[in-house]
Amino acid sequence: MPVSVFDLLKVGIGPSSSHTVGPMRIALRFVLGLEREGLLQSVARVEVNLYGSLALTGRGHATDRAVLLGLMGHDPETVDIAQSGAWLEEARAGGGLRLLQRQAVPFDELRDLVFHVDRALPPHPNGMRLRACGAGGRVLADETYFSVGGGFIASEEELHAPAPQARVAWPHPYRSAEELLWRCAERGIGIAQLALENELAVRPQAEVEAGLDRIRRVMFECMDRGLAARGELPGRLGVQRRAAALHEALVRQGPQPLQELGWVNAYAVAVNEENAAGGRVVTAPTNGAAGVLPAVLRFHERFHGGDAEGSRRFLLAAAAIGALYKENASISGAEVGCQGEVGVAASMAAAGLAAALGGSPGQVENAAEIAMEHHLGMTCDPVGGLVQVPCIERNAMGAVKAINAARLALAGDGRHLVTLDRVIATMKATGADMHHKYKETSLGGLAVSVVAC
Repeated sequence: MPVSVFDLLKVGIGPSSSHTVGPMRIALRFVLGLEREGLLQSVARVEVNLYGSLALTGRGHATDRAVLLGLMGHDPETVDIAQSGAWLEEARAGGGLRLLQRQAVPFDELRDLVFHVDRALPPHPNGMRLRACGAGGRVLADETYFSVGGGFIASEEELHAPAPQARVAWPHPYRSAEELLWRCAERGIGIAQLALENELAVRPQAEVEAGLDRIRRVMFECMDRGLAARGELPGRLGVQRRAAALHEALVRQGPQPLQELGWVNAYAVAVNEENAAGGRVVTAPTNGAAGVLPAVLRFHERFHGGDAEGSRRFLLAAAAIGALYKENASISGAEVGCQGEVGVAASMAAAGLAAALGGSPGQVENAAEIAMEHHLGMTCDPVGGLVQVPCIERNAMGAVKAINAARLALAGDGRHLVTLDRVIATMKATGADMHHKYKETSLGGLAVSVVAC
């Protein structure tokens, strides 16, 4: 079934959608549940256990910080990034937390936030178990959740439950790219228009347009901050920001061969440096791949005269394609590797660009297929467990591939041998075959080939 553009593209904070945004949302959901059940005022202690990929790369992905902020009652979309560091320092210095900023409980991170690096929970690599106890150690709540990629979360029951009935009566439901194309042909409309008509089943058009414009604005504000910022990124790798220097060189040099490529590189690097620094980004569809869509969208506006309507069309078509990956495969690096993050982002961006440039539904689907076909098998191997190397450059490469995929698709008539559905199925199977050490554990690939000190 379709996934709303506002679920796939949502505002959050860096550095990771599955390791930062997801755990913060899980912690917040847990304490809100305690409040709803009338148990919050009885809580004397909270314990959080992290498993699998969350444990192995959690500290590098700021999972510890995210969990504490979530327990305090903060949401990744609205948390004050400038103040969060001070809140955490105060909590750690005082040895306690105020759940939902109200119920004070002691909290010793060494005792109460446990990283189980040698154990994963079977349903998904990003497992998280939370326990709340009252006086005398009486268990008030004991729940297990999973951060399933892109900031999406699910309880253990939700993950095991059969696919639920759609909460929305979508006018144009689809489960595959083939069905998506068929519905477009039936109505004589493009993919972006079909996605818009689905969104109108949830909210009025003015609200949809305002939401899309906000997504674009947050993307570009993040990019502009990254293009101006200098210095060293957080973490022990000592990675220096490069986007500002790339930007200055492009302005200074003026017109050059392949100048458009240089701008795309600068755009993508700027966003992902901001993400690595824990800044506010748009999860698109993940934080590790957050630079691809904005870079390609700005490329469209700068070099193809794209306007607000074209940008909305770009985002709608991109989300329509992203929904196919979310529902039929995965957008979690811990589950299928980086093909599910940068690969999906490139596929979405290629579709969005093709749609914005007037491509037919067949050409848009072809653009998405080409982009993913050439990301198949990409591992997720962050050095030092940080979303920096090779992640930042990988976004620039993904954006360039997306642009070329759209160009190749628009040069044809939409007919092609390998379908998007076949590529999505292949990506899912490849992820299942991929050894776990190459899936966001920092146990293989570049993560062990580079000395992180």
